[in-house]
Amino acid sequence: MQAAFAFAAADVAGWRARLGPVALPRRRRSPVGQLVKSIISARTRDAVSIAAYERLVASYGGPAALSRAAPAAVARTIGDVTFAQAKAAQLVAALRRIAAADGGFALGHLADRPLGDALAWLEALPGVGRKVSASTLNASTLRRPVMIVDTHVLRVLQRLGFVPPAADYRAGSEAVTAAMPSWTGDDFLGFHIALKRLGQAACRWDAPDCAACPLAPDCPAAARGGSLH
Repeated sequence: MQAAFAFAAADVAGWRARLGPVALPRRRRSPVGQLVKSIISARTRDAVSIAAYERLVASYGGPAALSRAAPAAVARTIGDVTFAQAKAAQLVAALRRIAAADGGFALGHLADRPLGDALAWLEALPGVGRKVSASTLNASTLRRPVMIVDTHVLRVLQRLGFVPPAADYRAGSEAVTAAMPSWTGDDFLGFHIALKRLGQAACRWDAPDCAACPLAPDCPAAARGGSLH
């Protein structure tokens, strides 16, 4: 098993080097801010979800007021994101659960819990799966070392053969996180950003441009013309 992890680590480190440098966000949201942004961003373009998040901030100011809002009003505020009504209901329910459990919204205890416990605590909230929990811990001011896997990142990992074709966000996140135990939170965020951009630009689901992909020499799918199977 140790040899397998070492082999995986060499692959990941090599891919990260070939993808080149990425600029990390200058400012990070608070954990609860990142949680809100992540819940509304599923299957929604970044520009749309960021604008929706900014409207929430402008309308409600902070999580306390948002937790007291009617889900229908929240849905109108984020109306152009996909599944706005469902996300609004989940968002309000999650914030109310946090308020009842923590008595506030700082979520500072997530900095000190073992990583698995912190992920599980978040995933007990409505609307929170591994993508949202990992983003809350890693992309926020907490900077915890866990890999965020979204649709684009998962597709790249599947085509590279790093995870099976049927793998989900959780499996992808756990595989990369386990392979790189020495990485910092910023290392994982940089790798996430780099893989996401690759998935958006070259490793597209419908028409992969393998000739433009710096990871193509290692990619079994590229050898098959971009197919997962």
